[in-house]
Amino acid sequence: MMVGGKVKKPGKRGRKPAKIDLKAKLERSRQSARECRARKKLRYQYLEELVSSKERAICALREELEMYKQWCSAMDQGKIPSEIKALLTGDDQKTSHCANKSPKNGKNHTASSEQSKSA
Repeated sequence: MMVGGKVKKPGKRGRKPAKIDLKAKLERSRQSARECRARKKLRYQYLEELVSSKERAICALREELEMYKQWCSAMDQGKIPSEIKALLTGDDQKTSHCANKSPKNGKNHTASSEQSKSA
């Protein structure tokens, strides 16, 4: 075949592929697959930790919401919860001891709200 005065041979264009050792090529392929699996495993671990932290934050917020519902229910009945009395009177010792606890399960309310803020 003649193109622009040059004789071209039919076939593939470009450089001829270097003869690569088949064993080395297979080993590179295996190593690449190992690295890919490791990256995938790390990605899934990160996502599982993220989901777990979000679930803990949701749980803490639900507990806080339940506490506020109980306070509102008590106030609807004409009772003022001791935690709110402490907040209104400005009694810091009583506030730090009582108002930070969820009446439902006794867990520290401040810690759970701080976890939800950091998540």
